[in-house]
Amino acid sequence: MLCRFLVAFALLAPLAPAAAQDAAPPASVVVAFDDESSRSLIVEGLANKETGRAVEANDPVRIASISKLIIAIAALRLVDEGKLDLNRDVSDYLGWQLRSPYHPDAPVTLTHILSHRAGLSDAAGYIIPLGESLEAKVTDPAAWRETGAPGDAAFEYANLGSPIVATALEAASGERYDRLVERLVFAPLAVKACLNWVGCDADMQARAVTLYRDTGEVARDAPEDLPPNCTVPVAEGVACDLDAYVPGTNASVFSPQGGVRIGMMDLARIGQALLTPEGEGDEDDTMLAARLGPFRADRDDRQEFFCAYGLAMQLIPAPHRGCLDDLFGDERVRLGHSGEAYGLQSGLWIDPVRREGFVYFITEVPPPAGGEDTGGFTSREKALMQRAQALRAEGDS
Repeated sequence: MLCRFLVAFALLAPLAPAAAQDAAPPASVVVAFDDESSRSLIVEGLANKETGRAVEANDPVRIASISKLIIAIAALRLVDEGKLDLNRDVSDYLGWQLRSPYHPDAPVTLTHILSHRAGLSDAAGYIIPLGESLEAKVTDPAAWRETGAPGDAAFEYANLGSPIVATALEAASGERYDRLVERLVFAPLAVKACLNWVGCDADMQARAVTLYRDTGEVARDAPEDLPPNCTVPVAEGVACDLDAYVPGTNASVFSPQGGVRIGMMDLARIGQALLTPEGEGDEDDTMLAARLGPFRADRDDRQEFFCAYGLAMQLIPAPHRGCLDDLFGDERVRLGHSGEAYGLQSGLWIDPVRREGFVYFITEVPPPAGGEDTGGFTSREKALMQRAQALRAEGDS
């Protein structure tokens, strides 16, 4: 009888971890911060279902379009170094002419692109693998919309702008984009982060959060997606070798539109930096975030989410009825950026009056009706932030 029991136990034992994994909630982390401190409020779920490893507060995750905010901070730092002018014709940096086919005489600037008012479109795609040409991509007429001349164009969210901006930053500085962001953004804030896993050490790779779709299917960053395997997009027949990459040619290989991997405790440090005064004198308390304005407000039938936007930074809730951008439900103005891709939703939001904020991610989110990268806060996302606000209030009382 004992032998039968042991055999039965041995057969059932492997099922226990799987059952526990099925019961685990989707991986979610929320960190609250002010300009002096940060603390984790919600840390739940599994970083990897295969191993059963629980997620931790600073496990690195692909934060999707919050990466665009990091581009903008890097651009401002190059402006401070005197190497970049956001209002100069970006063609001067790229070394070839960037023009909308609908407005061939109108210069395109980094301000136009960062504010999604250059007339760019994602219809031609926005991933340009190593070995292919960024210039060729943006000369495709499908890469543009006729929504007005650059600067006056109607707001049209376009991921394609990020590779253009990142490539211009490379050309202006002579530095590879991943190394430039490390020097200008990550290292000064003592943040451990990288793009497409390039530069992340073995410890970070071991703590990677695997992204799953709502179906349970692996979407991104499973162990086979990490080094030493190739982690950047590469054209067919081209070696996965960044040593020969020439800065200023095609920074799309680093996925600047969404490829930053970072933990939420470290992302909170970037949120704190946005609250930091950037003025020259003791009396000037203008925050870094203010330099990413002004926030132009739009609301039309095509745009129901990004209704108030500056330079890679959004203002929520926008002062429009019918704009679907009320995440917190308390009518307080917040600045930041959302992220959505591969079953993940993420956010970095600061309250510039109270000088505090939240960073978060949730996984296994069903795709929106319009497909990925269309924006919008889901009911799960709103519920997560309601929990976080309640927990923060408890801790403050």
